[in-house]
Amino acid sequence: MKLIRVLSVGELIERINSLPNHYIYRGQANSNWRLESSLERVVGANWNSKSAQIFEDFSLECFQSKFHLYDTENCSPNSKLAWLAAMQHYGAPTRLVDFSESPYVALYFALEAINQATKADFSLFMIDYRAILEKSIEHIKSVDRDFKETRQSIQGKQDEVFERIVDRFSYDIAWITEPKILNARIDRQSGSFLLSGNRGKRIEEVLSSDLYKDVDMQKLEIPSELASGVYALLRKMNVTGKSLYGDLDGLAKSIRMEMQVYSV
Repeated sequence: MKLIRVLSVGELIERINSLPNHYIYRGQANSNWRLESSLERVVGANWNSKSAQIFEDFSLECFQSKFHLYDTENCSPNSKLAWLAAMQHYGAPTRLVDFSESPYVALYFALEAINQATKADFSLFMIDYRAILEKSIEHIKSVDRDFKETRQSIQGKQDEVFERIVDRFSYDIAWITEPKILNARIDRQSGSFLLSGNRGKRIEEVLSSDLYKDVDMQKLEIPSELASGVYALLRKMNVTGKSLYGDLDGLAKSIRMEMQVYSV
């Protein structure tokens, strides 16, 4: 992961705009935080293949068994990744790491969680998802001669390939997918997910392997004093809690975010 310190809002915009369209982005409120899934944070230091499987299987079984009691959208997930995506959406720990196809949406979520009182720098991860998928598919083909899929052919069936092959054989690869069952909120946020194919390996460990050494992955460190400038930029682009959530929850988040950005 290439680490770059950004010194101005103008430089941030320039770096974002210099990238082609096949990148995904994740913003984090503290640049010292690792790139990790909520499941990794819950399991913590006890992380290994067995513990990760126990925790994931337990949370998945609990969520599936009670889902029908609380579902208000009448859209039952039909694959493992779809179930994990639903769990992620409602805050249950999963292997999934939220990304967005929009760098500005990613920056919004970094600012939404920021604590200005700590003066912590925030960050933006930028990853070439096309190259990630190509390397992952290349790895599967190297160990499975019957696997004939390409990056183009898996479009629309990433969930199926993940469940039938990647997860089944616990391949040491990263996988990227869009949620197959979209609600309006996820659609507004241009959401996508990054995860480790091997539950026994953390996502950072997988991404730092030799398989992905030639893939462009950048982490921008953004000084805390630029937060108000970035927030002003996002408001001009109508990237706000109101536009991304589209409900009263979003309105409340938008008000809180404006207060915290300008409070210090």
